[in-house]
Amino acid sequence: MGTVIMQNVVSVDGFIADEHDDVGPLHEWYFSGDTPITETPPDEEFDHSGTGDGFRVSSASAPYVRAMWESIGVIVMGRTLFDLVNGWEGKPPAGEHVVVVSHRPKPAGWHPEASYHFADGAKAAIAKAQELAGDRTIAVNAGEAGSRIFAAGLVDEVAMDVVPVVFGSGKRFFAGIEGQQLLEDPHVVIQGDRVLHLKFKVRRSPAGGA
Repeated sequence: MGTVIMQNVVSVDGFIADEHDDVGPLHEWYFSGDTPITETPPDEEFDHSGTGDGFRVSSASAPYVRAMWESIGVIVMGRTLFDLVNGWEGKPPAGEHVVVVSHRPKPAGWHPEASYHFADGAKAAIAKAQELAGDRTIAVNAGEAGSRIFAAGLVDEVAMDVVPVVFGSGKRFFAGIEGQQLLEDPHVVIQGDRVLHLKFKVRRSPAGGA
């Protein structure tokens, strides 16, 4: 089965956006470098970068980000993000499939050609993602939905792109987590331009639980 990675860009004090879902300078490093992540130009119908030039990162970040994106088969996202970006108009930035954790169904008539699936709960979302991903990576967006998946013991690794900014308040990477969960020492530590890439495996108990 595919590795489940909870991932997001995050401030040094643990926020992925402010109270109004504004990411501020968190994503600036995606567009300020000289190395494109993908070899193809951005899609004219929905340019994820918002710049018209696609994602361009520093040479230090590019190999890590490119390999990460190419490994993804499925993105798992919450309904709030889906609504904010309108599901990227059916064209996710990475992977071929998207699973949305939501009690509400897909909007009627919304991009019927897109492989988007709506699941009511953390376990159902990961089960559907594993079915779609095969051996490829499942990327779970951090935040409320991702934290429910993490709390259910369904996350294998945590990947954080830490940006040197302090938000003070807002939407947390880990939202509403109760109790402690140990992670292993980071097995990826890459310093980019205005970002630090970290990746940790989730430490499992001897019995196999989280």
